[in-house]
Amino acid sequence: MENSPIKTLFLVAFLLASGQRTAVAVPATATGSGALALAAVLALHAPLIIYERRRIARLFDGKITFNNAKVAVAANSVVCRVSTADITERSCDLTFRTNKRTVQGREANEISATIAAAGVAAEAASGSAVQSISNLVCNIDPGEIRRKAGGGAECTFDTGR
Repeated sequence: MENSPIKTLFLVAFLLASGQRTAVAVPATATGSGALALAAVLALHAPLIIYERRRIARLFDGKITFNNAKVAVAANSVVCRVSTADITERSCDLTFRTNKRTVQGREANEISATIAAAGVAAEAASGSAVQSISNLVCNIDPGEIRRKAGGGAECTFDTGR
């Protein structure tokens, strides 16, 4: 009777009643234009060689490249905060495999808006709205994008904390 449904139900009811929230990471996927946009705004800050950054930027600008080599953009975590009190305050903490970066202002707004367009809702947290994704991997296939059939970009990530 150790793992009984009653015991599990009691634990969940207790956590809800006590106001405690359990953090659950939910896997998510973005494809097509949303995935390309997400890869493009993060590629500017990711530890990629300059040539790969330029290729992704050109693809996002609608300029098809002739190199069909696939490009991956990955981030361990992206956490964006927008203040609900000070409307000028916005920032994103970006954690990549080899480095961390904090961006503010317009750049943070671009990342936050692109994450929202990819379907990640902001959560309220003491005076700010927070968006959080982790384990992000975006795969960009220029050859598939060149076909103009809606494919060639896919991002997988976990939402929540």
